[in-house]
Amino acid sequence: MEGFIYLYVFMLAAFTGYEVISRVPVILHTPLMSGSNFVHGVVLVGAMVALGAADPNDPLQIAIGVFAVVLGAANAAGGYVVTERMLAMFKTGKKKEAK
Repeated sequence: MEGFIYLYVFMLAAFTGYEVISRVPVILHTPLMSGSNFVHGVVLVGAMVALGAADPNDPLQIAIGVFAVVLGAANAAGGYVVTERMLAMFKTGKKKEAK
C-alpha cells in the first residue's frame, strides 16, 4: 500500500507542476529558471539522501536512486547553462572578428 501512496504523490506533483508551468508566460520562462537554480540543488540533495537511504540489497532502489541523482544533476547543470546564455544576451561590447 505504501508504494501506491508514493505513486499518488508523484502523479499529483507532476500534474501540479505541469499546470503551474503551463500558466507562466513564455517571456518569463528563462528568468524563472535562472532564479530557481537553488531548487534544482535541493532536488539533487534530496535524490542523494534517497539514494543513501536505499536498501543495499535491492537493486531496484539503487537504480531508481542513481537515476534520480543523474536527472537532478542534469537539471541543475541545465539551469546554470540557461542562466549563462541569458546573461550573455546582456553583455555589451563587440567581439573581435577572427581573421
